[in-house]
Amino acid sequence: MSETSEPVIEARGLHFRAGASHILRGIDLTVEHGEVVALLGANGSGKSTLVKSLVGINVLSEGTVRLLGRPLGPGRRGATVDWGRIGYVPQRAGAAGGIPSTAQEVVASGLLHGRRLRLPRGWRDRVGAALEQVGLADRVHDPVHLLSGGQQQRILIARALVREPDLLVLDEPVAGVDMASQEAFAATMARLVDGGLTVLVVLHELGELEPLVTRAVVLRHGKVVHDGAPPPARHDHDRAGHRHQHPHADDNALDSAESRALDLEVRP
Repeated sequence: MSETSEPVIEARGLHFRAGASHILRGIDLTVEHGEVVALLGANGSGKSTLVKSLVGINVLSEGTVRLLGRPLGPGRRGATVDWGRIGYVPQRAGAAGGIPSTAQEVVASGLLHGRRLRLPRGWRDRVGAALEQVGLADRVHDPVHLLSGGQQQRILIARALVREPDLLVLDEPVAGVDMASQEAFAATMARLVDGGLTVLVVLHELGELEPLVTRAVVLRHGKVVHDGAPPPARHDHDRAGHRHQHPHADDNALDSAESRALDLEVRP
């Protein structure tokens, strides 16, 4: 993974409107090399809209984005950004997209981007290495639709990792998967983060990823209301069967009004 002195993500004054809805309202966000930043907030706060805007899926109404030192240009994907260095995992969907495909085929599709329409030399080795990273090397030839939801999610992560990215962006990667799959996902992410990967991840709760997160950015109604240390786990929640860890703002980090809003808005 290569590094420059510039931030991995540098976003300034982001606004996104969809018809009469003003979804993002002047968001600034910087992510440095090696950070694991969690985007938190209630449903409708703008988390997914923000990450889709950062990776060029949404066209911003206003604002500028630089990824790995390059500006996000006009158009759906931004011609100046080196997308081969960026991995993106969207909200949970069937990894095969309704088409009978093997794990190898789905992961290999991650090597096709921009104008690259043919798989590069050595693609099988790269696919195998990506599947190894997510603990599914033994499922390389298995039909994806026969895998569990958690395994399918890890296949999508392997598809992003096969590019050997410097930045990995994930949108609610553990939504709807069981605890065992969440733990397997967290173990995978721990290995990747130890290797220096920069991560921006949308979450409803820190959950199993809490030990990895270095910074939390909380959105409320399309605005950043907290950007700083991850919220501590509430020990009075730590009872059998309850793994929820909601943001509870440090009084030194937020004024009292923002603290109340943060505590209320982030709860599912």
